[in-house]
Amino acid sequence: MSVTDPATGKVRFAIVPAAYVFLLRDCVHGPEVLLQLRQGTGYMDGHWAAAAAGHIEAGETAEAAAAREAAEEIGVHDLALEFVTAMQRTGRDLAIDERVDFFFVARSWIGDPHIVEPDKSADLRWWPLSALPDPVVPHEAAVLRGIRDHSMAPLSHFGF
Repeated sequence: MSVTDPATGKVRFAIVPAAYVFLLRDCVHGPEVLLQLRQGTGYMDGHWAAAAAGHIEAGETAEAAAAREAAEEIGVHDLALEFVTAMQRTGRDLAIDERVDFFFVARSWIGDPHIVEPDKSADLRWWPLSALPDPVVPHEAAVLRGIRDHSMAPLSHFGF
């Protein structure tokens, strides 16, 4: 994707930013993550994904977008967000697939997570980090493995 810089008239590369929230809880058999089953979105439908995620709006910080998406998609607020990674990723074929994703975890929040947008989510379920469902959105699965293994770098890449 490209945009024209109004100051110079030059065409510049543009990326699409998004924020993701993985809710985590500790259980007897280890940590669990809340995932949603995507449906009706046109992107990775039928895949398990972060319980809350979406595009960052103009003038919005990644943290504010993460909090807004959590309220809009699963009805929770006052999340204690912890930054995990900023992931630069590419689909290599379409300009719209040039992305920067900001991933957060939250271990505390207010409200009971539930599906707020049933047209976009077929299910919402807790899964052990050690036994994720199949399929999970690939770039999100990479982050979940990094969280599980305590190996996620603050800057990560996917698709290069």
